[in-house]
Amino acid sequence: MARRSPFDIGGFHIPAGTRRTIDLPVSVLSDHTPVNMSAHVIHGQEDGPTLFVSAAIHGDEVIGVEIARRLLRSRQFSHMKGTLIVVPIVNTFGFLNHSRYLPDRRDLNRCFPGSEGGSLASRLAHLFMTEIVARSDLGIDLHSAAIHRTNMPQIRVSPKAQETLAFADAFGAPVVIRSGLRDGSLRKEAQKVGVDILLYEAGEGLRFDEQSARVGVAGILRVMHALGMITDEGVPLAEGKPLRANDTAWERAPAGGLLRAFKTIGETVEVGDVLGIVSDPFGEEEMELTASQSGLIIGRANMPIVNEGDALFHIATVNTAKAEEQIETLNAQLDGAALFDEDEII
Repeated sequence: MARRSPFDIGGFHIPAGTRRTIDLPVSVLSDHTPVNMSAHVIHGQEDGPTLFVSAAIHGDEVIGVEIARRLLRSRQFSHMKGTLIVVPIVNTFGFLNHSRYLPDRRDLNRCFPGSEGGSLASRLAHLFMTEIVARSDLGIDLHSAAIHRTNMPQIRVSPKAQETLAFADAFGAPVVIRSGLRDGSLRKEAQKVGVDILLYEAGEGLRFDEQSARVGVAGILRVMHALGMITDEGVPLAEGKPLRANDTAWERAPAGGLLRAFKTIGETVEVGDVLGIVSDPFGEEEMELTASQSGLIIGRANMPIVNEGDALFHIATVNTAKAEEQIETLNAQLDGAALFDEDEII
C-alpha cells in the first residue's frame, strides 16, 4: 500500500503518521518581537477528512484554549485517519492582553476573509483562511461569553447547513441553535468556500469551568468519530438528543441599579416567571424582570451592577419539559464521569 503523502501547510511538510507544532508568522510587534499563529497538526497514516479546531479568535475566550490543550493530550490519535489541525490561540495579541480585541481595537470575527495587505486584523484573518480553512473539510470554532457573562454549553450552526446538523447532534451539547451568519464572521466566509463550522459556545471570558471543558473535549471526539477519523474506543457516549432551537432573545434590565438574579443558565422558565429584581442603591425602588417568553436560559450576565437596557438573560425557545429532562441527563452524565489525574485527562 502506497504511503500517504505529507500534509503541507505554511511551508512545512508533516509526514503521514506524525504530529508537529508549526509557527505561522503573523507580524512583528513595535519592539521587534515576532508574533506567530501556532498550529498543531496530526497527520494520520490513512486517508480521511481534515478537521480544524480553533480557539481564542477573541483573545479573552480562554476556555477554548483549555479544551484544545486537553484534546491534544487525547489517546485516540495513534491510529487516526485524516488530518487534525488545532489552533489553540488564533488571536495571540488579544490573548496576551487579556482582551477580546486586537491592538487596533478590531474584532477579528468581523474581519474575515481578510486580505494580505490590509490592517493587522485583516492580515490575521487572511492567514487563517488561507492556511487553515482552505485545507479543511469541517471546522469546530470554540468560543465563550464575554467577560461578566456566561453561556451554558451550546452548538450554533447555520440555518442552511443541513448536512452539518448531523455533526452538531453528534457533538452532544445540550442545545443546538440554528443561528444566522454575520458579515465578516469566520462561519460566513468559511461557508462561502465550502467549509461548514460548528461554533461551540460555553463558559465565561477569562475563566475556566469544568463542565464547559468536559463537554467541549467530549464533543470534538464524538464529531471525529462521526467523521470516521477515530474509533469509538474511549469516546464518551452522548446520552439523549440535543434540544433544537431556532429563536433566542435577551431579556433586558428594566432600570439601572443592582440586580438580584433568581435564575441561571440551564434553568427553564415560563412567560411571567420572575428572573430577578433590579433595585436602586438606596432600596427605595425595586423593579421585577419577568420572562416575556418560555424557554431555556442559555446565557446570563454575572455582574450585579446593571444599566437600563443591559442584556441580562438569554433565552432559547425550546420545549421546556424536554429541556429539563435533557439538562438533568447531562448533569448526571458529568457527575458520574470519573475525574482524571492530570496525566490522564482526555
